[in-house]
Amino acid sequence: MTLTEQDLSIPFFERLAEQNRRYQYRLPSRNDVGKFVEEIMCFLFPITQDCGNSSTDLPEAYQRLQKRLLCLLEPLNVNLETGKIAVAEQFLTQLPTIYENLLLDAQAITDNDPASIGIEEVIAVYPGFYAIAVYRLAHALVDLGVPLLPRMLTEHAHGLTGIDIHPKANIGQSFFIDHGTGVVIGETTDIGNNVKVYQGVTLGALSVSKSLAETKRHPTIENNVVIYANATILGGKTVIGNDSIIGGNAWLTASVPPFSQVYHQSDIKIRQTSL
Repeated sequence: MTLTEQDLSIPFFERLAEQNRRYQYRLPSRNDVGKFVEEIMCFLFPITQDCGNSSTDLPEAYQRLQKRLLCLLEPLNVNLETGKIAVAEQFLTQLPTIYENLLLDAQAITDNDPASIGIEEVIAVYPGFYAIAVYRLAHALVDLGVPLLPRMLTEHAHGLTGIDIHPKANIGQSFFIDHGTGVVIGETTDIGNNVKVYQGVTLGALSVSKSLAETKRHPTIENNVVIYANATILGGKTVIGNDSIIGGNAWLTASVPPFSQVYHQSDIKIRQTSL
């Protein structure tokens, strides 16, 4: 159906047109974001091979990656302090550091998961590694002042893995997410080195007003902490001291000192049966 000038005068279309004029940001498509993630993962880790594309030419892949990134940044160019070309160049120069950190993450996963048969398996199929990798790429864009696109990247990973990591969170080296489904890591979370997190863990915020959005609302997890499945840790003032173990289903809104062990206590009752 072709819209006529009379159709466009309908209040609904007028409202849509007005709203479109008022948007602060223009954004790349979700489809292009997904393609970029897949291209950069294949560039960094050419372990898997598309049956329809056998090219392993790294300079060619790098050029495609650069072109794709510039395309993603184009709608946001007016919101970038240094412009899309400078941002793309700065991002790409960080790839070697991001790559080394991702190797540490992959090694931590394969070292700590008895089911892992090697780093190749972790890189190729583990959802925890995929979510961490996309987070590290998105976080680099956050540091370069890119709005919204970093969140689009991590939400792409969220949709595929069930792991929700805000791109502004700060995460140290050798991070391990096992299984991963339902993990939530909030915007102002700080995580140290050698931290292990299992499925269903929430590192979240206590309920605060919108006016406190710029304050630290999520917990700090220090080095060498293990957080088991479905534990919930809330609040910007909550600090989990180094080398602590947080058991499954624990609920914490207060800090614990280093080398602590926190466990949820179940109430077990033996049901009596009649003969």
